[in-house]
Amino acid sequence: MIKKVQLGDQWYILATASPADERRRVLKYNDTFAIFDRFGDVQCIGMGEEGIYHGDTRFLSHQDLLIAGVRPMFLNSAVKEDNGLFVIELMNPDIPLAGGGRIEKGLLHIFRAKLLWDGACYEHVRVVNFGLEAIETSISMEFGADYADIFEVRGFERNRQGEHFSPAATRNSLVFAYRGADGETRKTQIDFDPEPERIANHRADFRVALAPKEEAHFYATVRCQLDSQPIQAQDETGDYLSVLKQANTVLGKRLNESCKVTTSNPLVNHWIDRSSSDLVMLTSTLPLGRYPYAGVPWYSTTFGRDGILTAWECLWIDPDLAKGVLKILAATQATKEDPTCDAEPGKILHEARQGELAILGEVPFRRYYGTVDATPLFVGLAGAYHERTGDIGFIRSIWPNIRRALDWMDRYGDVDGDGFVEYARRSETGLVQQGWKDSNDSVFHDDGQLADAPIALCEVQGYVYEAKRYAARMATALGESAYADQLQKAAQLLKKNFNEAFWCEAIGTYALALDGKKRQCAVRSSNAGHVLWSGIADPVLAERVAQQLVSEEFFCGWGIRTLSSKEVRYNPMAYHNGSIWPHDNALIAAGMARYGFTAHAMKVFSGLFDVSLFVDQHRLPELFSGFNKRAGEGPTLYPVACSPQAWAAASVFSLLQACLGLSFNPETSEVRFRHPHLPEFIDTLEIRGLTINDAVMDLRLQRYPNNVGINVLRKEGHAEVVVIA
Repeated sequence: MIKKVQLGDQWYILATASPADERRRVLKYNDTFAIFDRFGDVQCIGMGEEGIYHGDTRFLSHQDLLIAGVRPMFLNSAVKEDNGLFVIELMNPDIPLAGGGRIEKGLLHIFRAKLLWDGACYEHVRVVNFGLEAIETSISMEFGADYADIFEVRGFERNRQGEHFSPAATRNSLVFAYRGADGETRKTQIDFDPEPERIANHRADFRVALAPKEEAHFYATVRCQLDSQPIQAQDETGDYLSVLKQANTVLGKRLNESCKVTTSNPLVNHWIDRSSSDLVMLTSTLPLGRYPYAGVPWYSTTFGRDGILTAWECLWIDPDLAKGVLKILAATQATKEDPTCDAEPGKILHEARQGELAILGEVPFRRYYGTVDATPLFVGLAGAYHERTGDIGFIRSIWPNIRRALDWMDRYGDVDGDGFVEYARRSETGLVQQGWKDSNDSVFHDDGQLADAPIALCEVQGYVYEAKRYAARMATALGESAYADQLQKAAQLLKKNFNEAFWCEAIGTYALALDGKKRQCAVRSSNAGHVLWSGIADPVLAERVAQQLVSEEFFCGWGIRTLSSKEVRYNPMAYHNGSIWPHDNALIAAGMARYGFTAHAMKVFSGLFDVSLFVDQHRLPELFSGFNKRAGEGPTLYPVACSPQAWAAASVFSLLQACLGLSFNPETSEVRFRHPHLPEFIDTLEIRGLTINDAVMDLRLQRYPNNVGINVLRKEGHAEVVVIA
């Protein structure tokens, strides 16, 4: 189980036991997600994270399916490729009969299927008799609801509890309820069809009497309800079969909204298809647009940094996702100073929560702004979206937000006026470290001593540089030439000063950060790779950074570690000090390709492809351990990693774009490939439904020993393909 202990980092996810089974099954739809074991049950074992959650609260904490009072035997289970349906196959064990004899194992086949839709989990159970004689037994379902806040599940010890009510039963339903300390009443209503033979407290029993080859069907719907946000009743949403049909239609449409990528390698296709369906599943439809929630289970909500980078990674295949992210973050941009949540005018959201603890203020994350990088990344994504689409009308609509974000960088982000953006926590309970590596021990000096705030991270300066360059282009397009010139000059000055202040010859790379006394944190870290991604690195120095990142001290065979193995705090099992993050690797690879080191980028691509061969469902997790690759063995997993995780899912698309040198020029309606390459495990690549302006095209790319050939299979509208050899 996960428990809370007193450590310096109070938001650390603590684990005192291993997961019960790494093959957990995940479903998500909008603000509802579920984690089941491979039997389709919810067990309070291992790390205790299983359950059905809605709005950061666990509405179902226990579920068991029993036959004759015992657990069935496992045959198989899988979440379908579109992530819409979880199917489980079970069979009966040997069941002794009261009058003597037994029901032999394997005579009854038990099929379960689960899906999430509009705040409810729909389940279908089918039992088939494959024996030669009639069989009579029972099927039972047991349930429990603890209404734990997601932070409680993570290990946070709360100050006060609400009131739990005893389960209420009707002829065909069970209702659990909890009145929180926030005054909200949360209910879990479980409806059954057909009516159970017996129902009481936590359990419903069904009689099963089947002739040979006969089958019986049972349905259960678990609804998550808040009194302040009533959810439609069953007669309004439909039964299992009608909801399944509706879900298949909607998911199929969403999967086909962006362009499709297939390769000659079916194993790569499994990775791409799982990533595509994970992105669809993790993306919630909000009033202002679509937003990719960060990851299940710990971060299934809007995160500024995660949403921005996820949308950026797959911008070339789905620009509309970036538009939704920008809209939502513009609408939630801070407008005033509030030290309790690290808010300042113009700052972009870090995290938003809906749970009881956030509402009560026991955790500061109801709407929290403690991140130094989301604000420049917001401006950067806006510029990248404009560069991808030419949609100046949308940029004009959020231009005031962009201006406020730029003002925040200069006023609040650079309080001491040295030209670099720093951070220092103002909230007593907020995050100490406010870059993407936000664990307490992630920023330190070469002797291991933690750096004092305010801290200027190397990669953040790159994000600011890229933001100002993009903002200059957008200002030019909007007719603000004087402002554009001001921004361009500021970016160039920042680049000059950055390369002078952050380059550390002693370690042969950029320093991780400058501390509060402007001393270099002379530490070799993957953060330097982001410096390449943003383009702020001096070209001569960029080559040295790229070479170091693919050396043995960083590259373990699976990917690039977050920290060099030579550093004093290196630990391949640490969250940020030696582990491997797919999104980190994808951005670094893009940076390498930006400076012309595409061979290095393909090495990273190859490592992550190998990871996809070993992980469950070809799904790259949030992170994994940084141990060296060993023949015949898979990567060492990290026990509390989110899986799926949005920016990990999107990494394959960023890697493909990096290797292909793919960019867009909407002014000339050109799709450009700059020095395109494909890794050895991909002979051909097809991109179908690629859009630019009003044109759409299908492309086929063929790998040759020294280059890549590109054929246009279909083209509708005016567009050109330009290859820069």
